[in-house]
Amino acid sequence: FDTVEENKAFAEKFDYTFLLLSDVDRKVGLALGACDAPDAGWAARISYVIDEKGIVVASLADVDPTTHTDDVLKLLAG
Repeated sequence: FDTVEENKAFAEKFDYTFLLLSDVDRKVGLALGACDAPDAGWAARISYVIDEKGIVVASLADVDPTTHTDDVLKLLAG
């Protein structure tokens, strides 16, 4: 739910080559289940796997940063 400026600084700090969503009004967070109130202090960590047609084919809730990469790779491997 960070501002555009905060996301820009974060992306530059870590050399991200993609854009980050700024959702200060929590509309996307609410729609995707990452929060349950418009005044939520933070978003839940959820990953969505989207295929080449733009269809969400899987979601991973309660993301654990220590295992997330392996979890996603296992999911993609089928």
